[in-house]
Amino acid sequence: MKVVVTGCGGFLGSAIVRLLVARGDTVVGLGRGVYPLLDSLGIQTIRGDVRDVAAVRAASQSVDAVIHTAAIAGLWGSWKSFYEINTVGTENVIAVCQELGIGRLVHCSSPSVTFDGGHQRGIDETAPYAVRHLCHYSHTKALAEIAVLAANQPGRLQTIALRPHLIWGPGDPHLLPRLIDRSRRGRLVIVGDGRNRIDTVHVDSAALAHVLALDKTGQANSPAAGRAYFITQDQPVNCWQWIATLLQPAGCDPPHRRIGFKTAWRIGATMERIYAAARLNHEPPMTRFLAAQLARDHYFDISAAKNLLGYRPKPTESLQTSGP
Repeated sequence: MKVVVTGCGGFLGSAIVRLLVARGDTVVGLGRGVYPLLDSLGIQTIRGDVRDVAAVRAASQSVDAVIHTAAIAGLWGSWKSFYEINTVGTENVIAVCQELGIGRLVHCSSPSVTFDGGHQRGIDETAPYAVRHLCHYSHTKALAEIAVLAANQPGRLQTIALRPHLIWGPGDPHLLPRLIDRSRRGRLVIVGDGRNRIDTVHVDSAALAHVLALDKTGQANSPAAGRAYFITQDQPVNCWQWIATLLQPAGCDPPHRRIGFKTAWRIGATMERIYAAARLNHEPPMTRFLAAQLARDHYFDISAAKNLLGYRPKPTESLQTSGP
């Protein structure tokens, strides 16, 4: 099978590429950078941006399927940048699949599409999209997911959206560096009572889920298609104990200072107004989304992924937690 992976140089995208190559698939990577490690795998890499439909089209010639992971993440930035990459970029991928007769599309979404700042305790995919989004990332990812699922048409294009939560593992360029940086600058504080439980997923488990979804879209009239799925390790953990475990190999002490959730929320709201008025592009130290993510429970029922995709997370004991 020949597969395009958008965002091929990203943390998750590169893990998916490695898994596909290992099982013998032909992979075309679409990304904005140069990736020597992927080149060493012998895959074809096309440099381009999903905002450019011509680049998506060039990468997608004579392929059987697309796994779409390219996105911009973050808690702050202009609506334009998030919308053009996360939403319009996804719409470009859908359009090219329809134009070229590509019958299979797996989209990397986010659990944040359902997050409005409240607790999420064991929810499944029947939970509605958030009415009030706390950041442009979750809003634009929700719009993208809606477009992907609406494009599902058995016999022509079968689509699946996956919602991996808090991806971690060796080589993590996002979560762990942010935690270490905040810890070393004294900006990592416990928000709320410190007892909130969260779900996470190792990058290898997340990659596996995408490949399983890819295989399901290859089945005619697949009952798995046209749906979204939460993807986790299926082992909710205490948020702050987990953060302490991640920080330990870097020699960082776990946070001890505390701040109430309502106080953090008010600080975040104030900072958002100040940063917006001053048109500051760098991320505020606190936002409403961040305050809620750090204080609220957010763990999920992944029965649908188990039953319809055959997903089973790789045992944590067999996975690396840190390192290059």
